[in-house]
Amino acid sequence: MKLLRTVIVDDEPLALNLLRAKLAKLSNVEIVGEGKNGREALQKISELEPDLVFLDIEMPGLNGLEVITNLQSDLVPMVIFTTAYEQYALHAFDVHAVDYILKPIDEERISRAVDRALERRDSGEANSAKQDVIGAMGAMGDKKIVIKERDEIILLKQEHIEWVDAAGDYCCLHAEGETHIKRTTLKDLLEELDPEVFKRVHRSTIVNLNFIDKVIPHTKGEYFLLIGEFERIKVSRNYREVIKHFLDS
Repeated sequence: MKLLRTVIVDDEPLALNLLRAKLAKLSNVEIVGEGKNGREALQKISELEPDLVFLDIEMPGLNGLEVITNLQSDLVPMVIFTTAYEQYALHAFDVHAVDYILKPIDEERISRAVDRALERRDSGEANSAKQDVIGAMGAMGDKKIVIKERDEIILLKQEHIEWVDAAGDYCCLHAEGETHIKRTTLKDLLEELDPEVFKRVHRSTIVNLNFIDKVIPHTKGEYFLLIGEFERIKVSRNYREVIKHFLDS
């Protein structure tokens, strides 16, 4: 049987040790990484791409729910939330988590949760469940865009992104005088961004409407957008209605 590659995350050392010890008794789980907070969880999940993550909800900084919100969409694993607080149960199941375990965690409860994860993986439901998680989490608050740069994870606020240009499977996000490169298609990135603010104006370009300083009509129904002092972005004819609607609003 193929083992479930698993990352475990908890900000309490004793809880992390206990979870590690209990999972070590299961023959179908391989612990490939650990984290002590939300930022480390993002780092480990992005680096290791596990099948499953045991994720504490109540943590300083990014909590467990926010970790899932901020993951790059193609890296979302199956999730089993662990917490001492019952009030998070509804949120956990709203995002289609595999399971939700209240602390203190007992071996039988962990075993059942792992069995559910195995069933989901072996039945082919894991990938569709990932999309359920992504969609549900998108409604739980303002998402940041997660960008992995070398050995760092950058959480880029959407409101700071001025415009985006793409080439193949990579996008360049321009924000506050810096350019961040994210491995994603323009289409997939657009699904992560706020549709009220971010609009596609060219087959390879997205703009944040809040950063448009000037709109300059050009030949054959095209436009140029001025963003800041230096950026001049072309709007193709196929997307001119976006700008017309923006000007009329």
